[in-house]
Amino acid sequence: MSQLPPQPTACPACHEPLEPADNFCGGCGADLSAVPLAPGEAGPAGAWRQPERGEDGAHRTAPAAGVPAQQAPGAWPGRGCRACRSGMIDKDGYCEHCGHAQPRERDHMEHESAGVAAVSDRGLRHHRNEDAFAASTIEAADGGPTVVAVVSDGVSSAARPDEASAAAVAAAHELLVGALAQGTAPREATHQAVLRAAEAVADLAAPGHEPREHDRPRQENAPACTIVSAVVTGDLLTVGWVGDSRAYWVPDDRTTQPARLTEDDSWAAQMVAAGLMSEAEAYADERAHAITGWLGADAYEVVPHTASYHPDRPGVVIVCTDGLWNYAESAEQMAAVVPPDARTRPLHCARRLVNHALDGGGHDNVTVAVLPFPVRPEGAVSA
Repeated sequence: MSQLPPQPTACPACHEPLEPADNFCGGCGADLSAVPLAPGEAGPAGAWRQPERGEDGAHRTAPAAGVPAQQAPGAWPGRGCRACRSGMIDKDGYCEHCGHAQPRERDHMEHESAGVAAVSDRGLRHHRNEDAFAASTIEAADGGPTVVAVVSDGVSSAARPDEASAAAVAAAHELLVGALAQGTAPREATHQAVLRAAEAVADLAAPGHEPREHDRPRQENAPACTIVSAVVTGDLLTVGWVGDSRAYWVPDDRTTQPARLTEDDSWAAQMVAAGLMSEAEAYADERAHAITGWLGADAYEVVPHTASYHPDRPGVVIVCTDGLWNYAESAEQMAAVVPPDARTRPLHCARRLVNHALDGGGHDNVTVAVLPFPVRPEGAVSA
């Protein structure tokens, strides 16, 4: 019986250290399941692009200021590889010669409107971005401005997590915008939006799919994701969530207490809530990030969590995936990395927070939305 080849400890193309479960190199995107190239076939080492930095110090995998990273997948075939410069790109966006993954539109995305800014980045270890966001500032039924932000993190142990997160934010954002414009109370609109997102993700499952636990092999599981949203209207802040994506409150006056506004649907949170472990012990356990609530056909009954607050001072709402909060877990830690001018420069703040996660290791996709409170005047844009 033939032996399986040993799992490499470093990428054969760019020599980035690998973890045992890696299917792709986090540094260059090379497909590690492909047959190794003969010596000299990988092209010059200098052709493997490393993450760049923008003017604000943030790592870049795409042009800044909201410009999409690259063409849609349909535009790839027939184009030359930006890494080895000798191979052609297949329909999935990989070089047929060196296996390098080409930059995708979702590798790095930015958005800014009068009341919200958001940034999403692939990170330094993943071959694609499985996070998604949607954000906008609209006119509510009473004529005042209302800010909406939705963030989702695809579950990597499930099939097509990038599709799941995209479907969730699109469905939730559409419902929130429509319901709030018609005068639905923010908390009720948020509840409805999470349920609509759950339906959209469940619809991605293959016909005849039977629900399965998410500790099974990836290809057996239906698409799944987490979700968190924030709505700011007048003096009211409303959040909704399922899973372990989070929302934080960070006041301008740092002598007052910041707060975490959400409670994770996770193994660690359950252990802490049951009094079986301290928070430090629970989050140090390898099971900490096993989620107990998610959106998708394999989910148990989806029960949206919602909460409303009346902040009594100016500040910002931070809505993010665990790719950020893993590097700033507590409310105090998050407040420490939020710049003091976050409310007047939310895009700068979002970039700084993504940069903080990337500088910390960037082991996951990173997505964050920053909502100034109260809503910034129409037309105000950060520098």
